[in-house]
Amino acid sequence: MKTPQILTTLLLITATLLTTACSTPQQKNKVIVLGMIHSDHKTSEPYSLKILAQTIKDINPDFVLTEIPPDRFDQAMTEFKTTGTITESRVARFPEYTTVLFPLTKELNFQIIPCAGWTKAMADDRNQKLKAWQTQRPDQTAEVNAAQERIESIMQSEADPNDPLYIHTTHYDNLVEQALEPYNRLFNNDLGPGGWDNINQAHYNHIQAALNAHTGQGKTFLITFGAWHKYWFINELNKRTDIVLLDPKPYFK
Repeated sequence: MKTPQILTTLLLITATLLTTACSTPQQKNKVIVLGMIHSDHKTSEPYSLKILAQTIKDINPDFVLTEIPPDRFDQAMTEFKTTGTITESRVARFPEYTTVLFPLTKELNFQIIPCAGWTKAMADDRNQKLKAWQTQRPDQTAEVNAAQERIESIMQSEADPNDPLYIHTTHYDNLVEQALEPYNRLFNNDLGPGGWDNINQAHYNHIQAALNAHTGQGKTFLITFGAWHKYWFINELNKRTDIVLLDPKPYFK
């Protein structure tokens, strides 16, 4: 009478051990948000293209989430692989990609994921509206410009605003948020997809999808967007419990 009970117990123990052995522990992904300065990388001494390249090598990411629209990425990558250069207009304007990131794919083992919510139609519509509002909404335009000029002046007085050790601080992020508050408050809704909150949400939707696709894998994600986007992403990333958000400053030598 006891034999079936013993056999059942052994089977349960064996099944538990097999399940434990076959399961993979969940590991939080590491995320680093690296603010880009675009064409200023060409002239900046503390944040040159050479320094950026070395920083990415030191981070050694598994995935790089970029300010490249998904519908522009394949053409850019094909151009790079076949000719070694990139002429695709949206990607070609970013030296951090054409001179640094794409060439690094030959040295490092990472995947580039395009995450920009930008479209040409959206950008054209935004530019047309902002130009028209200079005369149609002059007081609001003046408030927007004054806020950005005031913050840029503060940054210039405090440090080299292109110094990565300055860019990657909470203080810098707070200043940027102040600079863009009138622009976001006054124009976001009327700009539609091109509004500040709206375009950042579109960017972040792609970022979030990439993180969700690899949750629990213990991978390193590097996010490379313009530095003024950084605070917006960090605010959203801080809501996640499945990642560890790392400070980029230790990677700058």
